[in-house]
Amino acid sequence: QVQLVESGGGLVQAGGSLRLSCAASGASFRWLSVGWCRQAPGKERQCVAAQSWRTTETYYLDSVKGRFTISRDNAKSTMYLQMNSLTPEDTATYYCAATPSGGRLQSNDYTYWGRGTQVTVSS
Repeated sequence: QVQLVESGGGLVQAGGSLRLSCAASGASFRWLSVGWCRQAPGKERQCVAAQSWRTTETYYLDSVKGRFTISRDNAKSTMYLQMNSLTPEDTATYYCAATPSGGRLQSNDYTYWGRGTQVTVSS
C-alpha cells in the first residue's frame, strides 16, 4: 500500500507561481509512475502531468505545457509540480497519484491517490 500526502497549495494571483509537493511512503518510490491530476467544482478530474518510472519521460495536458513541470526526487520519495503563469482556470483541487504500471494522463491509470490540496488563482 502506498500513502501519498500533498502540500503546497494556496491562494495566488493570476500570473503567479506555486510548487506542489507530494510525499510518498509504503513502497519503493522509484518503481512508481507518478502523476498530478486536478478537479474543479462541477468538472471531471483531469490529469495535467505525469512521469513514467521506466523511461522518466514526462507527459503534459496541452493547456499546461510550458507552464507546469513535474519532477521527482527518488531519494526523498517526493514528487513535485511546479506551476508558473497561473490563471483562474487552473483553480482546482490538485491530487498526486501513483501506479506501479506506466501511468500517463488518464486518471484510471492510477492506483494510489493523495487527499488533495486546494489551489486558488485570483484574477
